[in-house]
Formats: sequence, structure tokens, C-alpha cells
Amino acid sequence: MDHKYQCVALNDGHFMPVLGFGTAVPEKVPMSEALKATKLAIDAGFRHIDSAYSYEVEEEVGLAIRSKIADGTVKREDIFYTTKLWPTFSRPELVRSSLELSLKKLQLDYVDLFIIHFPMPLQPGDQIVPRDENGKLLFETVDLCDTWEAMEKCKDSGLAKSIGVSNFNRRQLERILNKPGLKYKPVCNQVECHPYLNQSKMLDFCKSKDIALVAYCCLGTSRDSRWVDQSSPFLLDDPVLGAIAKKHKRTPALVALRYQLQRGIVVLAKSFNEKRIRENMQVFDFQLTPEDMKIIDGLNRNFRYNTASFLADHPDFPFHDEY
Repeated sequence: MDHKYQCVALNDGHFMPVLGFGTAVPEKVPMSEALKATKLAIDAGFRHIDSAYSYEVEEEVGLAIRSKIADGTVKREDIFYTTKLWPTFSRPELVRSSLELSLKKLQLDYVDLFIIHFPMPLQPGDQIVPRDENGKLLFETVDLCDTWEAMEKCKDSGLAKSIGVSNFNRRQLERILNKPGLKYKPVCNQVECHPYLNQSKMLDFCKSKDIALVAYCCLGTSRDSRWVDQSSPFLLDDPVLGAIAKKHKRTPALVALRYQLQRGIVVLAKSFNEKRIRENMQVFDFQLTPEDMKIIDGLNRNFRYNTASFLADHPDFPFHDEY
């Protein structure tokens, strides 16, 4: 089957391509690289593009998508585009305006998926991470169930085809799922997931609720110092991944991506290197054996790259719970 048609069926009837392209730009990389890389990704065959308000690249990503529509490479309906609700927009009356801000930057009529970026409301304003004069994080008291109702209205309006969540632990997901009068379940939970943090419990829970698990940081990270401890291990240097890659005549990155696909997880691969962007499409060209899968399962150490430590003093911080 052509890789473009390898999709997962979402619980609302829409379909999400199982391989996505991440657009968060690491520090010290110019934002203009997002434009170039997104064009390269679409040319290489990526049809699922993942971005967010907080990445501050939606103008560039939107321009890339529109230019690839204009030159006939794709139609709008070929692209599955995700944006995210940042915590400073958690008040129900701000949810739609956040989506409209993204659409204005993108110059698109709708997004395919709109997800709550983090389950911990912050005070609204211009700052991505609002703090007081003493550096204390400024929380906001908002019931996530109220935020979710506003997300449902965005789906009803047609501005978002599907709605979901990100970085939710099981307890936070259950709050939404058990909400009285729930109209739409989240179609996905986007979380950090890779061989060092394989999220097996969250995967089982999401499967049981017909919620897709979407993996970010699936190749480790770009080691952005704003998010990541610089002493973190390099996932792609792991000798076990290296040995399996050698056996299949593939790269460790392809093995890490393939591992997730065979577990039924949607993967987001981020790269600003043309060769690697094209190479990542080869994930559909081989299969890992059951023994390979078992060996990679054994690498799990519940190690998180994206600690989001600058948000850790929030009472609803999701990573305090195991899953």
C-alpha cells in the first residue's frame, strides 16, 4: 500500500496518517527553516503536519502548505494538519480565539486536529509562560471539562475536524471521558514516547478507549536546553538499536520509528535535514521481527526527555503520575 494511505481510523470517523512531520524549531535554528523543512517533508511524501501556537512557526508552516497546494503537489484535503491550544487559552471563552489565531497565521479555513497542549491552565496574556515578579508560575483556575466543551464547539463549527489532547496522564484523560454530557471523546493523546519511555500502560489504556496514541520525541530530542537536560542519553546511539539497525540495513532512527508503528502508535518525526527527512519515509519499507520488538521493549527505563520542568510547580502537572 502506498505510504500516503497508511492511516489510523479515529473514533470520530476521520483518518490520521500514521507518520507525521513535527515542526517545533530547536533553539538557535532560524524560524525560516520551518518553511523550508515543511516543503521538503511534503515533497518527500509526508501528509501529516504537526504544529502548535506555541511553536511560533505557523505562518511559515502555513506558507509551506499553501505553496505545495499552489504548485499542485497536494490538495488541501491531502494534508492532515494539527495545531494545539496553549494553556494560557484554557478559559472556555478563549479557546475558539486561539484556534482562529492559528488559522489566521496559517491562512487556512480549518485544521484537521485541534488538541489541548498541556492539561494545566495558565493565566491568559502575551507571555507563553506567565510568571509574577518573583518568577512564580501564574496558574489559572479552569475546569478542563469546561475547556473541553469549548473544544467540542470548535469541532461543531467546522474550524477543527477532530479534537484531542496532549500530555494528559490517565487521571486527566478519565476526567474528560467521564464528563457528564460528553459530546466527543478525544481522538488522540499526544505524548512523549520512544524506546526509553515506551508508554506501554498509556498505550493499553488508550487502545481500550479507542483513543489514538501519538508519539513525539520518538527519536530522542534535538536537546533544546529550554526543555531537555543536556546530560540526557542519546537514544539513537543506543547499541541495541544500532545492532538491530545493522541487521536490517537501516538507521537507528528508522528502527525507532518502525518500533512505534508496529505497536499501533502514530509517530511524529522531526528533522531539518533534507536527507533525513526523505530517509524517514523508508519506515514503510521493512518490518521488525517479534524478537526485535521484544528486545526494544527491554530498553524501556521510563526516561523522559521533555521534562517541561518550567511548568513542574503547577498543581495539575501531568508527569508526576506514572501514566
